[in-house]
This record gives sequence, C-alpha cells and structure tokens, in this order.
Amino acid sequence: MVRHPSAMIRAVLLDLSGVVYDGDTPVPGAVAAIGRLREAGLPVRFVSNTTRSPHAAILRRLDSLGVSAGHDDLFTPARAAVEWLSRENCVPHLLVHPDLVPEFAGNEFGDRKAVVVGDAADAFTYGTMNAAFRQLVDGAEFLALATNRTFKDADGRLSLDAGAFVAALEFAAGKQATVLGKPARDFFRSAFAGLGCTPGQAVMVGDDAESDVAGALKAGIGAGLLVRTGKYRAGDESRFAPHPTAVVEDLAAAVDWVLAHRG
Repeated sequence: MVRHPSAMIRAVLLDLSGVVYDGDTPVPGAVAAIGRLREAGLPVRFVSNTTRSPHAAILRRLDSLGVSAGHDDLFTPARAAVEWLSRENCVPHLLVHPDLVPEFAGNEFGDRKAVVVGDAADAFTYGTMNAAFRQLVDGAEFLALATNRTFKDADGRLSLDAGAFVAALEFAAGKQATVLGKPARDFFRSAFAGLGCTPGQAVMVGDDAESDVAGALKAGIGAGLLVRTGKYRAGDESRFAPHPTAVVEDLAAAVDWVLAHRG
C-alpha cells in the first residue's frame, strides 16, 4: 500500500551511494533526475552516511558526475562530529578510515576525550578496537558516525559496515554510543535547516530501508522512498518499521513520485 504525504513537498533529501552513484558511476538517470527536481524549484540536500571520504572529496565526486553542490548542500556524519566535539569541548580518539582523519584536523577541541568510530575498514584490528575500548572504560564519550549494518562494496557485494564494530564496543564497555549520522533525528533535521520548511514537508530517498527510510520517517520527515538500487535486497521494504511511503525502481522513478505528489 502506498501512503501519500500529508503536507506539500518543499524539499528533497537524497542519499548518495546506491542512489545517485555506485562507486564512480552514476546510477542511470540519476543526474538528470536531480536536474528535474531543481528545475521544479525543489531544493535538494545530499545526506550521506559515508565515513570513508572527506566532505570535499564527496563534492568533487558529485561535480565529476555533473552534479553541482555547495558545501552546505552536503551533510555527513563527520561534519556533525566536528560540530559536536567543538560544542562539547572534547578531543577525539579516532577509529575511522585513514582518508577521513584530515576532516578532524585544524579544529579547536577541548581536553575531554571522545571516542569517534566510523567505517575504519582495515584499520579495525584488535589493537585499535582495544585502544578505543580502554578509552571508553576510562570515561571517554562515545560517538558513532553511523551504525549501518552493511554497504555495497566496489565488487558489487555487501560488506560489513561500522554498525557491528560500534555494537561490539557498546557491549564490551557497557556504554551506549551517540549516533551522529542517519538514522539520528538531529542529523535529518540539520539537513533541511535554513530551507524554510518543516520536517513533514520534506521527502527522503534512500536505498537503506533502516537508516535512510525508517530513520527519516521516525524523525518526522513527511515521506520516505526506498529505491531498488544500491544495497536494496528483495523484502527490505517490510523488514523495518515504519515501512516506506513507497518503493520505486530508482532515483528517476522517485522524482516522478515526488513531482506527482508535491501538492
């Protein structure tokens, strides 16, 4: 059953990997679909849970695919983490991908400790996990950039994402992580700040039924569209509640839906 948004659609939030592109290749029709949203006067914000690439690198990738985006059009967990660390006067103990480390450089932090965990890939070793664990039991704050279960890897298959490692540290340290990326309510709400609309007037489009779609709907976003590209697997639409507002083939079909239901 397809549910309809209860308010006029005034903004669109888009996941990136698996929705706009797969690796360095745009999803067919995605670039043109973004253009159609902009031609219709609907502002677009890109909300990604990637924790391997810094902000500037993602913007360069979008530009190489023909999608223009400014600094404030892209929201990532690393950006949220830097803001959190500065606000709370904490210095990070990083367990993240090496490519993401420069994102935290040059910022003024305090002297309290905070363990920051992202998708560290091969940097997830017993030694690095145990060092993070020891910081936590010594009283450090605990930040998870994201808690996704899986992601679609470069070989086209699903790979283990950061969520399992966050869960392991939570179990061992007996401490709950503060999640900064999707599905955190504040992350979604930060994405459309300044757009002059309410959460109920925004639509989220993603390939992750749990973090993208159910997370957005729990955050009060008016509609959540699940695309059958990227990490989507048959049956995802019924695995997590709230269920998607609609399930569509790809971003082009999602834009068709948005334009048909914008009010």
